[in-house]
Amino acid sequence: MKFIYFVGTAGSGKSTLINAYMEWLNDAGISVIAINLDPGVDTLPYKANVDIRDWIAIDEVMAKYNLGPNGAQIVAADLMAVNIQKIVDAVADFDDTYALVDTPGQLELFAFRESSKVIIESFGKNDSMVMYLYDPMICKTPNGFISSTVLASLVQFRLELPMINILTKIDVLEKKEIDKLLSWYDNLDLLYDDILNTTNSQTVVSAELFKAIEGVGLFGQMYAASSIQNLGFDRIYAVMQLEFFAGEDDSIDEEIDNDDD
Repeated sequence: MKFIYFVGTAGSGKSTLINAYMEWLNDAGISVIAINLDPGVDTLPYKANVDIRDWIAIDEVMAKYNLGPNGAQIVAADLMAVNIQKIVDAVADFDDTYALVDTPGQLELFAFRESSKVIIESFGKNDSMVMYLYDPMICKTPNGFISSTVLASLVQFRLELPMINILTKIDVLEKKEIDKLLSWYDNLDLLYDDILNTTNSQTVVSAELFKAIEGVGLFGQMYAASSIQNLGFDRIYAVMQLEFFAGEDDSIDEEIDNDDD
């Protein structure tokens, strides 16, 4: 089984994207399960095949350790590592090709806790990759975009996994806005010029951050997706196939061809 971790800031649309992408894969005849690793979520738009809430409940953590909601989230994130064998055993009951892994809404609870490394290693690091979600409402400005890219780079550095960068919720953007954001990732000179043309106190910092990211080669490719309109899933799937199987999968060729028409 191959594990795809959906990571992003709160509100970037992780759960919604998992729901839509899971339906798209099922319609294409691709076997997939969903794993929820957010113990604090109230409701999910999809049915989780494996759910951390079966072992860890935020209200119980709050009562047991006399903590508020934020403190309980941190403790619950670490408790996932303690319960990892139970989760692994539950996942082992499935023989699907892919597992879409929903991570906590607060990015730092997964990306920057040691428990995340325990989880990734237990599921299989060589069989894992990250989908990092860029929230378009945050990165519509050059400074916001570079801040999001810095955060994405830190996530990749921490988790040490292959990563796909996804601009989510493109249905809330105009086409010219989508083109601009994607061009910033593809055309670094354009992004740098736009940063310098932004006249505020953050311009110098953003320019230096840009140089740092460019210097270590962390810019790559970005793909646009919409959970509402089911857009971009064919390209995302193709990148997954290239990463996991060197692109050798004909099972969905017809679906991709239909999307391109």
